Amino acid sequence: MSSPLVDRFGRKITYLRFSLTDRCDFRCVYCMAEDMTFLPRQKILGLEEMLQVAETFVSLGVKKIRLTGGEPLIRHNVIWLIERLTALPGLDELLITSNGSQLVKYAPALAKAGVKRINVSLDTLDPTEFKQLTRTGDIKKVLAGINAAQQAGIERIKLNVVVMKGRNQHQILPLVDYALANKVDVSFIEEMPLGAISEHQRGLTLCTSEEVRDIIQQQYQLMPSTYETNGPSRYWQIPGYQSKIGFISPHSHNFCGDCNRVRVTAEGKLLLCLGNEHSADLKNIIRRYPGEQDKLRETIITAMDLKPERHYFDPTGDVQLVRFMNMTGG
Repeated sequence: MSSPLVDRFGRKITYLRFSLTDRCDFRCVYCMAEDMTFLPRQKILGLEEMLQVAETFVSLGVKKIRLTGGEPLIRHNVIWLIERLTALPGLDELLITSNGSQLVKYAPALAKAGVKRINVSLDTLDPTEFKQLTRTGDIKKVLAGINAAQQAGIERIKLNVVVMKGRNQHQILPLVDYALANKVDVSFIEEMPLGAISEHQRGLTLCTSEEVRDIIQQQYQLMPSTYETNGPSRYWQIPGYQSKIGFISPHSHNFCGDCNRVRVTAEGKLLLCLGNEHSADLKNIIRRYPGEQDKLRETIITAMDLKPERHYFDPTGDVQLVRFMNMTGG
């Protein structure tokens, strides 16, 4: 049976990135302004509403759901939702992207619920730089969280590193060393121009994937890998190690042609593209037609026609979208 979630360009949507909250216990400089105003509780989907959205997407052929934020693990009663999502018939995988701050507390429950893969945002191993980049974070808690996730039996952990010239490009090799030594994967990400920030100039800090690879190859041999996760990362391998080295390149290597993803924000907006504002209001449908899954299905299917062919990020760093990454859900 063919999936009804196919856009105008023939791309089949099988992957949902679902933001559980716009709130976070960090204030990373590329993700948020220092003084943020968060959504009031009544504007956020309830957990039961989120479960309904997820059930509907899975019934429409989605096989993979990634929970994001903000920081998803600070959402009250989050394990209740995760336990029900992992049990959905037809869903192949539930994944989480986290800043790692809550993993010591939640890793055992996540593993018990069936979560097998977690991405952890980690842009530096230097405690002082970590505090500067996150504004509030404690790297000891994050590293302890990664260890706790491994001890709990989470099968695969990947580090997500946003590389910025003049800030943390000197941490590329130490982070590769850490990944290899701890048998975790790592993806290096080109910063995306989401939300107006004053802390740095994105056009000056952009570090391309090719530049990152050049730095890694000063110390290690990189070989292209056939490993895939059905996400935007393109992976390479270092001979003799099991860790995968990934690159997410929204500027230098547009990956829109085979995009299989849509996003739902914590306030129930279905975003058809990370780099565009095309959206549909799922919260309005859920609350206007409670219990009527057919209305929700119809809205989601119709929204596929809004998905654009590609994003157009400006390498100078000019902001094209006023929403911050914490509102988008990564």
